[in-house]
Amino acid sequence: MDSHSKRTAAMKDLCERWRDTGLFKDVCGPNPFGIHDYPNRGTEDTSLNYVFEMERSACALFGIVTYGVHMSIYEEETSINGQKSIRVWVPTRASTKQTWPGYLDNSVAGGVPAGMPILESMIKECMEEASLEDGIVRKYIQPQEQTVAGWLQPEIEYVFDIRVPTGSDANAFVPKPLDGEVESFELLPFEEITTKMRAGYSRQTVHLRFYENITRLHGTFGYNEWAEVGKPKGT
Repeated sequence: MDSHSKRTAAMKDLCERWRDTGLFKDVCGPNPFGIHDYPNRGTEDTSLNYVFEMERSACALFGIVTYGVHMSIYEEETSINGQKSIRVWVPTRASTKQTWPGYLDNSVAGGVPAGMPILESMIKECMEEASLEDGIVRKYIQPQEQTVAGWLQPEIEYVFDIRVPTGSDANAFVPKPLDGEVESFELLPFEEITTKMRAGYSRQTVHLRFYENITRLHGTFGYNEWAEVGKPKGT
């Protein structure tokens, strides 16, 4: 195990055997692995600066930090009396997804593959999940800041927004399912998003992102409302 490629091959073989035997099916699951390998960073002195790469879904078994990109696409309008209203494009995850099938999610989200820059990962997900053109995303995307930690799997999320410019062709910003991971998109006001959150219809792992987005853009989501956010539907 004296090289990056040998260690990566060994971890790949181990994780695939766990997947095929169903040993950790709640984590690795029965489905084929995707293409999102994650670097396990170490002190090895190589140009790669990490010890080996590993399938994303298996990272929770080892407590390895993973990296993701999330983006909200929203429209903002101001009435004659100065009242601001915001609507966000919210997708429903495909029923065939291994995790959180049929739940609401962020406008666009995905993992950061090993070796791919953060912005390029976000742009890739925008096309794959929402059919958003490269030029539109690069021109209007705005980075935000957020870090979250989850169950046995600390995760760093790189967060972005796209505000649909006033007076622009709104059709260019309408997300459309492409790669099968999303069933549909809805343009929802914050009030309806929070109602669905309380009812347990949103993926729990994105509650903090919804909360941050609503607080930053709308400023009316208080502690009591956050405490009322529900468990997953059916629990």
